[in-house]
Amino acid sequence: MAGFFSQVKELIGGTFGLADKEESAEYTDDYVEVNPEKARAGDNKVVVRPFVMEDFEDIKHILESLRDGKTIALINIQPLKDKDLVELKRAINKIKKTCEAIEGDVAGFGDDWICATPAFAHIHRSTVTADLKAAQPEEKD
Repeated sequence: MAGFFSQVKELIGGTFGLADKEESAEYTDDYVEVNPEKARAGDNKVVVRPFVMEDFEDIKHILESLRDGKTIALINIQPLKDKDLVELKRAINKIKKTCEAIEGDVAGFGDDWICATPAFAHIHRSTVTADLKAAQPEEKD
């Protein structure tokens, strides 16, 4: 039985009180200090960030956040849509191209919102709506 535990110990590289005292002498009862600054910074967390696109220039902050790779952007396009449709189409094309370049995803929600994600996330697209439309009988004039 002791042979089994020593093999497990070798595989995971630690001691669990089953090894000789000489081998475990390097381990002490001291505390390990974790860098609190890094833990608070939230470097490993994903940020879901809302944006409002009032002007074409607002796209810069959105694209920077997406390229950073840790931000899921929820973009309200209503103000730019009311202001200038040509600029809105330019902005959406720019977001699409950036998402393709970073292997992310982009999709619209309703008429006024767009979601853009970096490579680690995927936007679920429901087929229920398409199935319902296909099941409806066509109208004849």
